[in-house]
Formats: sequence, structure tokens, C-alpha cells
Amino acid sequence: MLTKQELLRQILHLIIGVVVVTLLYYEILTSLSLFLLIVIGILASFISKRKSLPLFHFFLKHLEREEQRKTFPGRGLIFFFIGVLLVIQLFPQDIAFASIMVLAFGDSISHIVGERFGQLKNIFNGKSKKLLEGTVAGALVGFLAAAIFVPLSQAFLGSFAAMIAEVIEIDFNQKPVDDNVVVPLVAGTVMYLLVTYL
Repeated sequence: MLTKQELLRQILHLIIGVVVVTLLYYEILTSLSLFLLIVIGILASFISKRKSLPLFHFFLKHLEREEQRKTFPGRGLIFFFIGVLLVIQLFPQDIAFASIMVLAFGDSISHIVGERFGQLKNIFNGKSKKLLEGTVAGALVGFLAAAIFVPLSQAFLGSFAAMIAEVIEIDFNQKPVDDNVVVPLVAGTVMYLLVTYL
């Protein structure tokens, strides 16, 4: 079931992605400032487990999932910026921006559609809670958003690969790697390989 809080989370996720790409495009945001945001986020997360930080607490209370609020406050946003920083460092600008758009649009829409309209078990991972309708919708919307920066074939394959990887759930040391890192990295890698070898 799609709660109001989860809907707001996903809309904010999408908006932050668009704002970040815009700021990067106009060189207002840099790799260094992204790194500093991550460090500040980690420190705020650490402190907020022991003490209430006014602004941080407001966002956690209204937008953070309850289980993450107890274990790793602000995890989603911190990993979002880690994913963004990685693709900015690893890939050419157009591919990096397209990857962030797949993360912003594809990831958000897959959650909203899957939880609101999803009925079919995911063919890519039957055990996943993420339903097929969400994966397909996320891949299509992510493709359209990525196509602003890269050719259609790259955008299509990068977005679909990223949404499939999100469902498969990549593990590291028996713990799933956060979607906010997996999605842009997979999208960027596929797009980079296509432009390099084809």
C-alpha cells in the first residue's frame, strides 16, 4: 500500500534528482560540494541518533521510513548523493546526468506505480516485494528522462538494466547494496559500454 509519507518521499526523491542535475549542469554544484554534503549528512545522521537536530529531525519525522530512522537516519539521501558522486567521477558528463535522471525518475516511479497499481510478481526476482508493473513503469520513465542527455538506445538499455538490477538486489558481504548506488552505477556502466564498444 502506498502511504502518503511514501508518496512524498518518492516525489522528493525525484525533485532532488532534477535539482542536482540542474545545479551540476550549471556548475553550481561540484564533486567537492557533493562530498562535503555526504560528510555533513553522515555526521548529522550520527548525531541525530543521540540528539534531535531541528531541521534534520523535521525531515526524518515526516519523510524517513521508521526502521531507518532508528538504525541509519537519513540513509536514503546520503546514499543518493554517494550514487551521484560516483557517476560524476566515473563517467562522462552526459552519461552521468542520464544516470542520475534514471535514479531520480525511474526509481521513484517504480515505487509509486508498483505500490499503487502493482499486481504481478516480478519475473526478474519472484521473491522481491517490487512488482512487475513498477519495474516496467520505472524503466520507461527513466528511459525518457535519460534521453534528454544521451541517444535513445543508450537511455533505453541503461534504464532497463538499472531497473532490473534494482529488483535483483545486488549483495555485498551478504547485505543488499542501496538502490541509490546500484541504479545510477548500473545505468551509467551500460551506457558507457554501449558508447565505447558499439
